[in-house]
Amino acid sequence: MSPARPSFADWPCSVARTVDIIGDAWTSLILREAFYGSCRFDEFQQQLGIARNTLTDRLRRLVDEGLMERRLYESEPPRHEYRLTEKGRDFFPVLAALTRWGDRWLAGEEGVPVTLHHETCDQDAHAEAVCSSCGEPMRSEDTSVRMGPGYPERLRTQPDVQRRFAQS
Repeated sequence: MSPARPSFADWPCSVARTVDIIGDAWTSLILREAFYGSCRFDEFQQQLGIARNTLTDRLRRLVDEGLMERRLYESEPPRHEYRLTEKGRDFFPVLAALTRWGDRWLAGEEGVPVTLHHETCDQDAHAEAVCSSCGEPMRSEDTSVRMGPGYPERLRTQPDVQRRFAQS
């Protein structure tokens, strides 16, 4: 038996908090399938080949976290659909960024397996991280991290935290 997975829900880091919710492969793939149009338990199971108990657990977590909502579509016997909420739909750029990275680094000679098509301009496209202020691409070498207003006061003065967020 493996040890329980640690919780990152209270870490002072949005990446850690996000990973706490969607940090396993099945959860991201369920969200991907929802963006592809799947909404029923059997559709998710068929598309992913996931065990029923695992799918049940992940869907419950996505509902509990507010990324999906469960809607009754048949009363006898009771059957539910799982639809993305606003919070769930807001996860799309994350999946698009994962797709972009996978297309660049993992696609074979035959090309990318799935293309994103932007309906607004009727062009195939890929995700691009750009600065919300100036519109320029955000690259690691041009970006620094700083403590935000929600960084815990009790941690701000610790030497390792000070070093992490030292200004160059």
